[in-house]
Amino acid sequence: MKKFKLLDTVALLNPVSIERLSLVEPDYTSIKSLPSGQVGTIVEVYEEAEEYHYLVEFADTQGREYAMATLKADELLLLQYELTVA
Repeated sequence: MKKFKLLDTVALLNPVSIERLSLVEPDYTSIKSLPSGQVGTIVEVYEEAEEYHYLVEFADTQGREYAMATLKADELLLLQYELTVA
C-alpha cells in the first residue's frame, strides 16, 4: 500500500470529476474534471479503517489555490525531484 506524507507533490493518475472537487475559484465552475497529470500538494492525511485518504490542494503557478479533493493513494503518483541512489 502506498503511503504519502504531508506536503508531498503528487499528480493525478486519472481525471477527477467536478462532483468530487471543492472549487475555490468561481472561474473554474465550468470545468467537468481535473485531467490526469494535474499536479497538487497533499495538505492533510486521513486514516480510515486501515486505508489512507489525502486532501490534495491544486494551485496555479502563482500559488493561488483553485480546487481541493480528497483522494485515495491509488489515484495519485508521487513526483520525485531527487534521484535516490542505493
